Amino acid sequence: MAMLKPDDIRKMSREEREKLLKEFKAELIKLRYQAAMGHIDNPARIRILKRTIARILTINREEELGIARQPKERKK
Repeated sequence: MAMLKPDDIRKMSREEREKLLKEFKAELIKLRYQAAMGHIDNPARIRILKRTIARILTINREEELGIARQPKERKK
């Protein structure tokens, strides 16, 4: 899965974000293990996952504090 944009994450429900967060964390653990063993195919994927996890956590925290922004409408 490609890196998610903040607006895409904001459009998701809390449950969807929690499910994605769990999947991304599991994938990150697998990739770190592969990197330690020297068998990783795409080392940049670790960086993408870390950033996406941080985005999800940030948006969850914004909602908790009541400072969440609304997703922007995209021009087509």
